[in-house]
Amino acid sequence: TLKLLLLGDSGVGKSSLLRRFMDGAFEPRLTPTVGVDFKTKKMVVEGRAVQLAIWDTAGQERFRAVTPSYYRGAQGVVLVYDVTRKDTFTGVGRWLNELEMYNPSSSTVKMLVGNKTDKLDREVERKEGLQLARKHSLLFIETSAKTQDGVQHAFEELVIKMLQTPDLWDKGTAKKGVQLMESSAQQNKGFCSAYCAL
Repeated sequence: TLKLLLLGDSGVGKSSLLRRFMDGAFEPRLTPTVGVDFKTKKMVVEGRAVQLAIWDTAGQERFRAVTPSYYRGAQGVVLVYDVTRKDTFTGVGRWLNELEMYNPSSSTVKMLVGNKTDKLDREVERKEGLQLARKHSLLFIETSAKTQDGVQHAFEELVIKMLQTPDLWDKGTAKKGVQLMESSAQQNKGFCSAYCAL
């Protein structure tokens, strides 16, 4: 099972992309996601059967406090912006910072997705998306949930890259749990720094 996370500002089309990928359907008037939506999908990629556990997060500011707990353990992340809204493209940096804070794993596979390419009032050019992706070592693709253009390809590319990333699978290097370390002040105090039964 692969854990995927969809991130991005409100209204960029995260839920529409997911719906198109899951059901092959498009609904022009989807209501904003409240908190987090969760979906699973089985697929075969390069002869390997995988199950995707996809977390579609809310982009609205009031739900941002809920989101960080879902970052942990994500093996793949899709960062979505709307090519017709420059502010959502600028907002990608904020999402990347949050991701680094709550999921510092360098092996997490990240993809930048410019959505809504079917619209004519584009504010973010393809080359800008490519530059940002190169700067942060992200996969990059442009999509349209409405026309289905690039949607299947985006998820397949991401899964292929995840399967090709050994650090996500090597159980020997994956440290589970919390590693506790003594502070230098406590090392010299012995074992009873706060309370010890005599």
